Amino acid sequence: MPSFETQNLPVAVTQPKSLLLSPASRFRRLISDIQTQMGPNNGITASDAVRLSLQDLLEKYQSDESAWQYYAFRDPSLTFTRNLIDKGNGNFNLILKGTLTETRYAWPSTTAPGPMQITQKANFHRDQVTYMADTLGLHKISNPDPHEYAVSLHRTSSRPPAPF
Repeated sequence: MPSFETQNLPVAVTQPKSLLLSPASRFRRLISDIQTQMGPNNGITASDAVRLSLQDLLEKYQSDESAWQYYAFRDPSLTFTRNLIDKGNGNFNLILKGTLTETRYAWPSTTAPGPMQITQKANFHRDQVTYMADTLGLHKISNPDPHEYAVSLHRTSSRPPAPF
């Protein structure tokens, strides 16, 4: 039986098809893939398996300003604006430019009103993803740098917000 020497054979190296697309096409593909994964109900929760799949999809995206600048309407009086490119009520943030701070708060007490209690505060940088759900509390997104403009893709879920 013949034997084959494989050590000296040339190996074909191919790039994933997504890398062959233009930056604008990769961005549109990301949005389309998100919509497909969200499905017809367009909703996720902290325990959904689709959440991990969506987070993985967002984390693999490499930001390219030329791809998303059409959607970013900068307000010179602000260091961060959120621009809607898809309907819903909010769960994922993919940082496309700059740094954003996410501050998370415990749900306010309905029996003992008082100041909001911070439970977590973290900075996220370009190409990083943050996730939030009603079960985790409340949050705000802000830009810690008054001189650098920040942009994020805020992917949302159409589930109604939890009642207080």
